[in-house]
Amino acid sequence: MSLQNVISQSVSKAVRDLYQLELPTVEFQPTRKDFEGDITVVVFPMLRFVKGNPVEIGTKIGEYLVEHVDEVAKFNVVKGFLNLVIEDVIYLNFFNTIRDEADYGYVKSPTSDAVMVEYSSPNTNKPLHLGHIRNNLLGYSVSEILKAAGKKVYKTQIINDRGIHICKSMLAWQKFGDGETPETSGLKGDHLVGKYYVAFDQAYKAQIAELVDSGTSKEQAEKEAPILLEAQEMLRKWESGEVATVTLWKTMNSWVYDGFDTTYKNLGVDFDTLYYESDTYLLGRNVVKDGLEKGIFFKKPDGSVWIDLTEEGLDEKIVLRSDGTAVYMTQDIGTAIQRVTDHPDINGLVYTVGNEQDYHFKVLFLILKKLGYQWAQHLYHLSYGMVDLPSGKMKSREGTVVDADDLIANMEETAEEISKELGKLDGYSETEKKQLYRTIGLGALKYYILKVDPKKRILFNPEESVDFQGNTGPFIQYTYARIQSILRKAGDVGSSEVATSLGLHEKEKELLKQVQLFPETVQLAAENYSPALIANYTYDLVKEFNSFYQQVSILGEPNEDKKHLRVQLSRKVGEVIASAFRLLGIHVPDRM
Repeated sequence: MSLQNVISQSVSKAVRDLYQLELPTVEFQPTRKDFEGDITVVVFPMLRFVKGNPVEIGTKIGEYLVEHVDEVAKFNVVKGFLNLVIEDVIYLNFFNTIRDEADYGYVKSPTSDAVMVEYSSPNTNKPLHLGHIRNNLLGYSVSEILKAAGKKVYKTQIINDRGIHICKSMLAWQKFGDGETPETSGLKGDHLVGKYYVAFDQAYKAQIAELVDSGTSKEQAEKEAPILLEAQEMLRKWESGEVATVTLWKTMNSWVYDGFDTTYKNLGVDFDTLYYESDTYLLGRNVVKDGLEKGIFFKKPDGSVWIDLTEEGLDEKIVLRSDGTAVYMTQDIGTAIQRVTDHPDINGLVYTVGNEQDYHFKVLFLILKKLGYQWAQHLYHLSYGMVDLPSGKMKSREGTVVDADDLIANMEETAEEISKELGKLDGYSETEKKQLYRTIGLGALKYYILKVDPKKRILFNPEESVDFQGNTGPFIQYTYARIQSILRKAGDVGSSEVATSLGLHEKEKELLKQVQLFPETVQLAAENYSPALIANYTYDLVKEFNSFYQQVSILGEPNEDKKHLRVQLSRKVGEVIASAFRLLGIHVPDRM
């Protein structure tokens, strides 16, 4: 049982014994630095049940705890805050229980229910870009956090491999490609296909300009540009299964898949299952027809099928066109059901998709609930904000996006430049240096993005992210490397327990308190689908360790029991840093 649970139960018993009342909850907060104490009970919420002066109530509860609870050494009351000082032996006993615990903070036995997390889900007409990086990092990290919190997790994506956007790249390659392939061009497959998506847009705009110059309205020209009509015809051929078109589609998609796989590997993300829109775009139609018979949907005079969500504060939403073809909502309904069919243990789905789709997912989740699926109660849209650059917004079709591969390479180069300026790489081989630059660069990128609450917009600055001071990945990685250096100098630290008779230095106690918070932080991050909670916990832990490192002697401590405690505590902090960063998909180097 955690210390907070022990104190919570003890405070509830104190109120029961002192006032003959039951408290529904006990509210805690960290003790402010300018007051003595390890944990603070907030008295104000109790005033709804216990009538009286908050200072008097806090004092009575404090006196009761000191007398009846072994863990509480003393207390003080400031206004409505009861600050409790916990006995040192409690922290030392706690440390001995977790000192050699592998994967401390992770739940060891997963639940039988599984959750599927969808992320990435790119179009196959362009390479992955900075926006995809945030998506992938969030989805992967949330998956790892949910696993650490005890969930069974399936990581998946749906690849948007059909539609007019795909045909635009295909048509432009036919017209301008001259048989170019990834092998002949030296380009990654996704870059090559993206090049022709941009080429289509350029040709399309040129044709619009010509039509406008000849007297056609801009609106009409955008509809009648010959290259757009050709792309629409190509889509019709693909949907009818025309062999040459389908063969070209398969060829160019295979180029893109190879390119994506390279980027995913470099980024350090993976998937357990894949879905393709070309397989799923017909799903959902039969579900809608069944729902129509049950009165969940209704048909308009033109034959189109809709659902009325006005009573839920939304609006009417189309689910089948008048010609019987599906819309994206229909497909998403069918895909969700198919996923649960494929994995019957799934009891929840998490969709990692930008906040521009907030309304779409409100409607999707509500429809699935109305259709009667029990698992629809456990659907979550991991909505995230845009990633902006100092230079402005990205635009795919104009070729002004920040390419994911280029950004990863740029981060490595930035890490190399800063590392060389700091001059801390004596004795490294060139191979070791290159690996370290990659570890630092990727760590900087991932941490910079993941430390921000998913819902917030990000202004990404590569140079600012690769900083060895402040709330950055490299700063935390450097602290981890410092700990490993201490451990190398300490030699064999052994596995013996630390002496519980020791009195704790203030900095030892603060560090132990921070370590104690890790399991709770993992659970909280899972409940909120927020890697930012893990990232910022790790930064707080590192700040606490650095304060400890600066104010107490570790290897120079003359008392062997104290030295043993401090070395063991340093080791455990390093392990927690590595565990926390593993949840963010970030590696930690042994030397920097």
